[in-house]
Amino acid sequence: MKTMTLACAGALFSVQVHATSPDAVLGHYADIAAATYGDALTTARTLQQRVGELLAAPTEARLAAARAAWVAARHPYQQSEAFRFGNPIVDAWEGKVNAWPLDEGLIDYVAASYGGESDENPYYSANVIANPTLMLSGRKIDARVITPQLLSETLHEVDDVEANVATGYHAIEFLLWGQDLNGTGPGAGARPASDFDPANCSWGNCDRRAAYLKAATDLLVSDLEWMAAQWAGGGEARSSITGGDVRQGLARILSGMGSLSYGELAGERMKLGLMLHDPEEEHDCFSDNTHWSHFDDALGIRNVYTGRYTRVDGSRIEGPSLSALVKVANADADAMVRTRLDETLARMQALVDSARNGEAYDQMIAAGNSAGNARVRAAIDALLAQTRAIEDAVAVLDLERIAFEGSDSLDAPDKVSQ
Repeated sequence: MKTMTLACAGALFSVQVHATSPDAVLGHYADIAAATYGDALTTARTLQQRVGELLAAPTEARLAAARAAWVAARHPYQQSEAFRFGNPIVDAWEGKVNAWPLDEGLIDYVAASYGGESDENPYYSANVIANPTLMLSGRKIDARVITPQLLSETLHEVDDVEANVATGYHAIEFLLWGQDLNGTGPGAGARPASDFDPANCSWGNCDRRAAYLKAATDLLVSDLEWMAAQWAGGGEARSSITGGDVRQGLARILSGMGSLSYGELAGERMKLGLMLHDPEEEHDCFSDNTHWSHFDDALGIRNVYTGRYTRVDGSRIEGPSLSALVKVANADADAMVRTRLDETLARMQALVDSARNGEAYDQMIAAGNSAGNARVRAAIDALLAQTRAIEDAVAVLDLERIAFEGSDSLDAPDKVSQ
């Protein structure tokens, strides 16, 4: 845990802010959250439609369309992660939709190289799709009908094992792409459309695989409906940030920015995988979409600070921003935060460009790929510099103690198993 203890001198509130009030910043922050989760919901509904079309008539073209819809749905959702950490209602919910990494043998067939058991997870290869009856936690589970309730209430993180991910984007990703068996070589998962075709079934249990994909996608939509409602007028998340103590509200915004920047993105999602040179530690490991997930996380942080968000329909939301408050307190500090945010996005863009040119993120972190490692390390360094600038913004606003989430990969690398 990276913790900053700061004096609460109230300088922000002794300075009269003419153009922007803290209350207006909190309200606009909630507006951006509502728009971002609204876009995540809209794109998830499109994914739901494409999945329905795939299951109605499984073809490679329809599988490709469902995959493209999944990638499109990730863009707004990943930008929403800037609302985690500072908002307990979001952090408590997030594991339903974005938990990773997952032991995919819980869900479906896997290659022999995956192995049949794990000391940490008794359900490492349970294969729900192949087994209509399961023994879980000493209970016999009837899984003949695969429903959203079965996935969310019985299977997801069963026995409190975090790798037992049965729901959310990454479970859907695995079902659409299958395992990426290329290691740190080129190529993503290559599941065939016939895996969903009972009339021409490639790996057995196609009807159950289709039912699982439908249930997981329907559940994702309903989970996003719930979160979008929390940020709408009268929603609990909105009321929590706009109806409480103003100083605490601003601190929560900065906590979310700093924790995502530091411990989560720089640490758990990037530094750890680079240290281990392990493609299993990449965020979107089945689809090779990780470059975009990292870019959109960084973009979401900038959205929150600048008070600007571009919606999936191309329209733009702009209003009272944290940046404006920081600028009144210390223009140099605001300029530095903006500079660091832009530098981070430039480093993330380099990862996107690399992937577009044929070198995916899992290849970049491979042992011996000095150029790829350097690109990833540059993005991590930019995130660390960005976090320091966010710390300075906290200081100039004279807010109370803020704790940013940490990561062993950054704070205690000797603890990371090689």
